[in-house]
Amino acid sequence: MKNKTNLPKWFNGTIYDKGETVTNPFSGEEYKLTNLELSMYDFVQGCAMIPPTMLDDATIKNWQDGLSWFRTQNAKAYMVLLD
Repeated sequence: MKNKTNLPKWFNGTIYDKGETVTNPFSGEEYKLTNLELSMYDFVQGCAMIPPTMLDDATIKNWQDGLSWFRTQNAKAYMVLLD
């Protein structure tokens, strides 16, 4: 669990002060995330909750970029929580 880089410049979500353990609701597997990983995880999960009819191109791109950032920063956590 490394804090490799900061969040991307386009990220305008909440940046948490602390990380925490997140549970995959389908598998029950858990993974401890850093504050930045948790911030991006919540952003990505928030995007997933937007009804498809309300998604615009910018939101879809940020969602995809968020998943890519997460996969690059912590591939193991990505596989447990988002894949």
